Amino acid sequence: MVKAIAKEAEMEKEYLLGETINTIYFGGGTPSILEISDLEFLISNLFRHYPVAPDAEITLEANPDDIGSEKLKAWKDNGINRLSIGVQSFFEEELRWMNRAHDEEQAIRNLQLARKGFDNITIDLIYGSPLLTDEMWEENVNRAIEFEIPHLSCYALTVEEKTPLHKSITTQKIPDIDNEKQARQFLLLMQWLREKGYEHYEVSNFAKPGFRSRHNSSYWKAEKYLGLGPSAHSYNGIERRWNISNNRIYIESITEGNPKRETEVLTPAQKLNEYIMISLRTIEGIDLNKLEKDFGIDERKRIEEQVGKFLSSGLIRKNNLQLQLTDEGMLRADGIARELFR
Repeated sequence: MVKAIAKEAEMEKEYLLGETINTIYFGGGTPSILEISDLEFLISNLFRHYPVAPDAEITLEANPDDIGSEKLKAWKDNGINRLSIGVQSFFEEELRWMNRAHDEEQAIRNLQLARKGFDNITIDLIYGSPLLTDEMWEENVNRAIEFEIPHLSCYALTVEEKTPLHKSITTQKIPDIDNEKQARQFLLLMQWLREKGYEHYEVSNFAKPGFRSRHNSSYWKAEKYLGLGPSAHSYNGIERRWNISNNRIYIESITEGNPKRETEVLTPAQKLNEYIMISLRTIEGIDLNKLEKDFGIDERKRIEEQVGKFLSSGLIRKNNLQLQLTDEGMLRADGIARELFR
């Protein structure tokens, strides 16, 4: 797999037309299990084939149980300057319920280790699970704050079909998701983090000043990006493409020099809808001037007309020429965006 990803990187070095690489993100799986030699090989391969900025943000996703002093040092020595750690919860019973590999003690101990070596850390937290009371949720958030974690990604628990969790709920072994509780815990989260100086810069993301995710922000600005590996998506401003998800077929196709992937050329309506969806989720919101410049005066007028009901109901506010979601609007971000689609 490592060799195939490296080869794909070499094959696709012209995809971004020589543009400087400002962010690199190792994720979409569990890259923290990689041998250091494999990670070093992949990073050096990228630097060999791409013009990487000297101050590039290079993130590695890591499970708490994969973190140790030697690995942390090796990651840093190889250019990793940001860690994304999948904590999910600091409560033992919740971690067992989520079937996580790490326990509460590992999460705390290894976060302490990570903080000694890395200033730029983000952790994931989950809210809205049947076991999570409001008091437990507040303690989870407070622990992250006490660790001085500068970036938090917080997600409502979702239930995917054909998963053990979905089966347990449908057979009534465990209670179903309580949407009202999820909404309440999200509103509490926004309040708590705002009071502690975090910027709520995207629906699920909160950052101290200067610690926004540069990588994720580039997606939300519709910038070009190249994805490498099974299921990886790429975007060049005109079309999206995505690699086959099957590991074996991916490796074989790359080895043979004939990558298996699908491509979609975006229509003007798709580009507009993506702009609405992505921008509305961010703190900046929909920029009416940009909307008119990129999609025409008629689209601007349409949006301004359709957004009226959300302005009057307090779900959207107008700040100069920006249409931004309020806290209550954040709860319905996807639904509001769909109503504004072309």
